[in-house]
Amino acid sequence: MSSRTQLLAVLVLLAAAPFLADAQPPAADPAADACADPSVDGACHNVPKALRLKLIAIPTILVASVIGVCLPLFSRSIPALRPDRNLFVIVKAFASGVILATGYMHVLPDSFNNLSSPCLPRKPWAEFPFTAFVAMLAALFTLMVDSLMLTFYNRKRSGGGNTSGRRAGAAVADHESPAHGHWHGHGHGHGHGHGDIAVAESGAVAKPDDDEARKVQLSRNRVVVQVLEMGIIVHSVVIGLGMGASQSVCTIRPLVAAMCFHQLFEGMGLGGCILQAEYGLKMKSGLVFFFSTTTPFGIALGLALTRVYRENSPTALIVVGILNAASAGLLHYMALVELLAADFMGPKLQGSVRLQLLSFAAVLLGAGGMSVMAKWA
Repeated sequence: MSSRTQLLAVLVLLAAAPFLADAQPPAADPAADACADPSVDGACHNVPKALRLKLIAIPTILVASVIGVCLPLFSRSIPALRPDRNLFVIVKAFASGVILATGYMHVLPDSFNNLSSPCLPRKPWAEFPFTAFVAMLAALFTLMVDSLMLTFYNRKRSGGGNTSGRRAGAAVADHESPAHGHWHGHGHGHGHGHGDIAVAESGAVAKPDDDEARKVQLSRNRVVVQVLEMGIIVHSVVIGLGMGASQSVCTIRPLVAAMCFHQLFEGMGLGGCILQAEYGLKMKSGLVFFFSTTTPFGIALGLALTRVYRENSPTALIVVGILNAASAGLLHYMALVELLAADFMGPKLQGSVRLQLLSFAAVLLGAGGMSVMAKWA
């Protein structure tokens, strides 16, 4: 009997095992832990101290942004930093490297983290590379905007058509007539030798062409400034919003210093483009104002939304992730096509191997420094 009783007891325990297992407390869900409010992280969660750091960050980042974007604008007073000097080209290459690394090392990884978060539904966010797709579309959209805006500027300057080209053609036609078989100097009171007339006429025709080329380049520089500022503003608002909403001292403290350097170097790149665009004082002031105040505005907005904004909520992850991806695509296009390729394929750098190598070193230095800062910002 004893053996039968023991066997029965074992069978009862085996039958009850599934129910006993269900009665155990549920295991911790890794996804649920990942989706918890990241600002509530034990020792780092300190609301009063985080508030003080954010209030310090607003004026500090504002000053760093103003200094960075204004430095190139005052470079005309320094002969070595004028746009036609080699040192300006090297400094601009450094700033272009900073902008390139901002897109690749700061903005794009943030978008990948947002849109691949376990807090989002697996379908469709884990089944399609939305970050790369949005970045690609943003780069193509930037190309379209760049082309259309350049066309608009050129038509606006030429009054709806290439009038300077028609005038130049008419001038050549007036001076070269098949009926006479030789050149005439209509703009002079007496005849000239054929060689003198050819030189005079070629100079007269070349001057409008030079002016037109300069106007086209100026239009292109202005398009670059406007599109680049748009991409930087989107990125800056997103960073400021995240910093302002965070209550983690461990997150905010290193981010303040990193953002100051970030805005300083990024501002130098934008300021160099603004200088080449040759805007008036009013437009320059507006561009400087919007660049300098965007990140502090984002921090203030994050402070105001601290109680309702949660950066790991599905809505915040999707919106911020898509904005970051679009900003990354825009910055990649502008840095590679409009800044680096335009300079390195231009006549100034193509005419000097030494200047090319120095500019390459400056690009690597700027991109490398910004990449190191990605550890904290």
